[in-house]
Amino acid sequence: MNRRKYLLLICFSTGLPVLAEDIATPDKQTGNISGTVPDVYGDILPGASITPLCATPCEAETQTSNNNAAFSFNNLRFGIPNQIRIAADGFENREIPTIVLAPDSPSFLATGIKLRIANLPTTITVHADTTQITTEQVHFEMQQRVPGIIPNIYTVYDSQNAVPLTVKLNYQLALKVSADPVTLAGVAFMAGVRQTAHNPDYVLGAKGYGQRMGAEAADGFSDILTGGAILPPLLHQDSRYFYQGAGTAKSRLAHALSSPFVCKGDSRRWQPNYSSVVGDLAAAL
Repeated sequence: MNRRKYLLLICFSTGLPVLAEDIATPDKQTGNISGTVPDVYGDILPGASITPLCATPCEAETQTSNNNAAFSFNNLRFGIPNQIRIAADGFENREIPTIVLAPDSPSFLATGIKLRIANLPTTITVHADTTQITTEQVHFEMQQRVPGIIPNIYTVYDSQNAVPLTVKLNYQLALKVSADPVTLAGVAFMAGVRQTAHNPDYVLGAKGYGQRMGAEAADGFSDILTGGAILPPLLHQDSRYFYQGAGTAKSRLAHALSSPFVCKGDSRRWQPNYSSVVGDLAAAL
């Protein structure tokens, strides 16, 4: 027999008055809400924040899911609407619908909790090395031929994204075009033309042809080397031709004819083509 019943028995047997607080009443009954926090793939999420939301001040306080991603709110009164909000870094918040505990259902196990990954804005910044970019551009340009025969390595078709050449790449372009079989064939042809015209005044025959071919090759190489490799880095100019590709036929023709006299600097602005002019003069001397 517990203490409360013992006291009541004494009161009734002796005729003593019974106070209201002496009447036996059941202890306050409470329930609990528990669950586990996983993501949409079923992986548990320890450290998630679980917050009770109640119309009246909640008796339970915010919890953090344990190492097994579990949580449990105990001593929740019956008849009080409870709602729970779950939050975790990098995931969308999730709210469990209203739960009302009752004597016939004192416990509630929250199932189906699956936090979705938040759609966070993603920004990717790519820093490319300009040397690598221009090396790839020049490698592509070295394959250009018109129409599949004549080397066209000094033409840039993607002028908007062209990167200034390095000193090394200037020399590579100059040597590439100078040693190209088509260039050497052109030297041989012009030597034959000069042989026919007796210009310069060398002897005739194979010896004279060889002399004219050597002079022609030296002039061409001097022009290419001076105007395409030596001066552009010194003057911060780009020795390549930037294809226009748009506009009227008149504007495109004007652009092509002006290329020996106008070029782009390393600043990507147009300027007088000192490299080409001086290179031509040096070859003519």
